[in-house]
Amino acid sequence: MPCTDPSLDTSSPPKRNPSPYSNVTKTGIKVIIVGAGFGGLCAAIECHRQGHNVEIYEKFEELKVLGDIISFGANAGRTFRRWKTCDGERASDRLSPLSIKLQDHGFNIHKWTGELVMNQKTPPANPEAPVFNGHRGEFHSVVFNYVKDELGIPIHLGQRIEEYFETATEAGLSFNDGSFVTADVVIGADGVRSKARELVLGYEDKPKSSGYAVFRAWFPSTDMLADPETRRFCENGDTFNGWIGPDVHFLFSTIKNGTDCCWVLTHRDSHDIEESWSFPGRLEDVYKVFEGWDPLCKRIVSKTPEDKLVDWKLVYRDPLPQWVSDGGRTVLLGDSAHPFLPTSAQGATQALEDGVTIAICLRSAGKDRVQSATRAFQEIRYDRVRDVQKTGETTRDLWHKADWDKVAENPESIAFPREDWIHGHDAEAHAEGLIQAVLTQLTNGKHPESKAPREFKETPIGKATLEPVTSY
Repeated sequence: MPCTDPSLDTSSPPKRNPSPYSNVTKTGIKVIIVGAGFGGLCAAIECHRQGHNVEIYEKFEELKVLGDIISFGANAGRTFRRWKTCDGERASDRLSPLSIKLQDHGFNIHKWTGELVMNQKTPPANPEAPVFNGHRGEFHSVVFNYVKDELGIPIHLGQRIEEYFETATEAGLSFNDGSFVTADVVIGADGVRSKARELVLGYEDKPKSSGYAVFRAWFPSTDMLADPETRRFCENGDTFNGWIGPDVHFLFSTIKNGTDCCWVLTHRDSHDIEESWSFPGRLEDVYKVFEGWDPLCKRIVSKTPEDKLVDWKLVYRDPLPQWVSDGGRTVLLGDSAHPFLPTSAQGATQALEDGVTIAICLRSAGKDRVQSATRAFQEIRYDRVRDVQKTGETTRDLWHKADWDKVAENPESIAFPREDWIHGHDAEAHAEGLIQAVLTQLTNGKHPESKAPREFKETPIGKATLEPVTSY
């Protein structure tokens, strides 16, 4: 909610109370962030918390509550929990009522022919590291309004960027109306099509067909409740069910105590894609994927209003050798730097970890060493992100290439992986613990974990990744 003074005359513009971080020592570092998605908003919050002067530029004219399911792991929950609000709450307190609660239900995993293989229990809730699964647009509205109304961070909407640029002393953006802005550092958090990618890489990378696509939908449970065969899912509140088959998996949830439903179907697809990869979906195409499957899957999907169905083609992007420009003042963050597979369930969470880390690096290095800060950010984040990205591939292959004879012997082998090294990570503590050593090593021209000097561009390149739909 806005930080306003209730004693003021309501006919006058509301007076904003001070930000919860107004007493933080200012660094004098000006940061421009492009993109008001989760990655950009988190980076802005964290830069504000660390005392930087930050503004956001976003191409969309207005905020709209769009999308469907998104997940934030416990490693993101720690960050949400630290964000103070004007009324003494935490940002996590506002996300919790919108999130799926699965402690009583867990995750029911079925073979594509319908047999229940196992129920994967949901870990007990940890109030200091909560997990959030819910509607992307609703979560985004909470974070967006927190940034705008409580922290008072300027968000400039309807800004069409013509070009990213930088000099030895500043980075900036030019707009299609001829205007421009500059800062000590510019963070491109505007997704896989970010124009910052070309400045950072020195070339334009092109998408490639991956051979996979995703049908997805979010809709009210009205028709589900009217059908005796599907009513049971919604009558039991929040539920999560999956069906797994050769090169296909279908995930279905009921949400908000059974009032809403959402599902995601990942499958093989040979569509040749170039610049656009999201299309209106057709139920008849979904039904073709379900041929030979448990009839219940088709019955669930049949309750979907066709105008709520999206056909999203997953496309490759070549792995990026670096996230920071040669000049060191333009940085890629989140999907702009490292798109994730939905099966990682970590895409948005890793963007949050990026925001935490870059803000700490800038504060620790100071205004006179911005280039060192951005390079330290990449050093701290690159290997971890690469390893987490790979889990999207390994989880997909775990399901799509399952040996069902072995699964019959050990049902736990088909469980969705929840790895402590991912979910137990504290991005803030991690960055604080490494930053000084990394800055020192960079100053000496050495890799922080190696005795041999290396050039900055020699950062290891991981396997090609897939562009995200959303984390599920």
